[in-house]
Amino acid sequence: HVQLVESGGGSVQAGGSLRLTCTLSEDDRGRYCIGWFRQFPGKPREEVALIDNDYTTRYADSVKGRFTISRDNAMRTVNLQMNNMKTEDTAVYYCATRPLWQANYWGQGTQVTVS
Repeated sequence: HVQLVESGGGSVQAGGSLRLTCTLSEDDRGRYCIGWFRQFPGKPREEVALIDNDYTTRYADSVKGRFTISRDNAMRTVNLQMNNMKTEDTAVYYCATRPLWQANYWGQGTQVTVS
């Protein structure tokens, strides 16, 4: 099955921006809905943004207007552009296809810290 690797995390000051990239191990031909999720310490993983195979997007209320999800099927990537970041965005961020998140199968994630 397709595997995904997250990258682009790091530290940023409040109000700043980061861009996360999710790279697919193989060409899914744009078939899958792919999502970005995040997990705060001691809390369940939560959905941040989804992009479907028809490029329909969905965002958590907490990130609407600040985060943008996009996909480039030719590059096998799904990006999460995070602007006007807040300290409460600090978390480990994960990406997954729908089959993977439904199976509760996750990669290592990437740490984002906003101070």
